[in-house]
Amino acid sequence: MACKLVIFDCDGVLVDSEVISLSVLRDYIAGLGVHISDDECRNLFLGVSLETTCRVLTDDYGLTLDGDQLAGMRKMLYDRFKQELKSIPDVDQVIPTLGVPFCVASSSQVERIRLALMATGLLPLFDGNIFSATMVENGKPAPDLFLHAAGAMNTAPADCIVIEDSPAGITAAKRAGMRVFAFTGASHAEQEGHATSIKHLEPDATFDKMRQLPALITEFSLGGGANE
Repeated sequence: MACKLVIFDCDGVLVDSEVISLSVLRDYIAGLGVHISDDECRNLFLGVSLETTCRVLTDDYGLTLDGDQLAGMRKMLYDRFKQELKSIPDVDQVIPTLGVPFCVASSSQVERIRLALMATGLLPLFDGNIFSATMVENGKPAPDLFLHAAGAMNTAPADCIVIEDSPAGITAAKRAGMRVFAFTGASHAEQEGHATSIKHLEPDATFDKMRQLPALITEFSLGGGANE
């Protein structure tokens, strides 16, 4: 079945932000007395919404962040984005060549998505087609966000291909009845155990260079399949 919509995650797919985001979270909560390892932080919080992050911190660590603390952590993150954030190589050149509609559906808040895309020059590609977990009841790994994005773009779930980098996002796409390609070209994908966690979820394809995406979409649209 032909692909009629490509849904991109943002963090770790369009922008190389996950290492920055997890570092800010880990450092901020350490200042509040909660110390967790890099692996633990990645396993718990990669690709999930702020709401889920806060719930895990409260339920598992007894740390409840108030509004001022969330604002403080957000400022730290935004400052680092403005200074350090880079887009995934070639993504700005690849997206206009896809030949099908596309959008972004991210666990982040709309403000953060727009800042990340603006800081990397990608915002003009997606402006008007940005969907956030704040728009639905349940964030990833629930399918709500991807189903919401597909509905807003007038596309059936079976006609969508999702580009994801996290276990939570891959799970959400599968639950939504969509095909999902795992992108493993961002910095955090180099960390031990990440490739194994992705492979275990059996995405429809796995790729590590964004310039590979158009050929993968074409191959699946023609009824083929690949896992590179």
